[in-house]
Amino acid sequence: MVPLGGRATPFVRIRNDARESFERSVREHPWVNDIRRLETHGDEALYTLDWEPSEASLLRTILDLDAALLSATGGAETWGLELRFPTHEALSAFKDHYLEADIDVSIERIYNPTRPDASPWYGLTPPQRETLTAAVESGYYSLPRQISTQELADSFDISDQAATERLRRGILTLVQNTLLVEERDE
Repeated sequence: MVPLGGRATPFVRIRNDARESFERSVREHPWVNDIRRLETHGDEALYTLDWEPSEASLLRTILDLDAALLSATGGAETWGLELRFPTHEALSAFKDHYLEADIDVSIERIYNPTRPDASPWYGLTPPQRETLTAAVESGYYSLPRQISTQELADSFDISDQAATERLRRGILTLVQNTLLVEERDE
């Protein structure tokens, strides 16, 4: 799902020889106004849909809760969805919806990758993120090390000590906001 023009636009990738039956089924579906094949590569085709899900549908509930549909894989009997909810309240509302609608759902995993107050990039400041990324990409953490702390610092026009502090504080922040989150929450 990609937000385009204020609406969630689904992009669907179909594999194998199911393209014709997919196109036919989608064209006949009452929610779909239009289907366009954007690209074909080997045995895959990428489509976009102009659609409006019904008020009673699970997809409408997902959209109304501002959830993001990250992936959907399925067939005639079962679907697997990966969803991202903006809040715990939205997740609870979604759960209540499918329980009330008697939809058979099993939740495999609930994952919160960071503290809610950590901000984007797991709480890293832009300089910490930039320095850690450059360090990894240039081989600072490789064995043997491919770049020295001084060379890394020089690439940012900062002192060796400043580069070391950015790395140290960045690693500390990442660990606190990812690996130690559950421990702190308990």
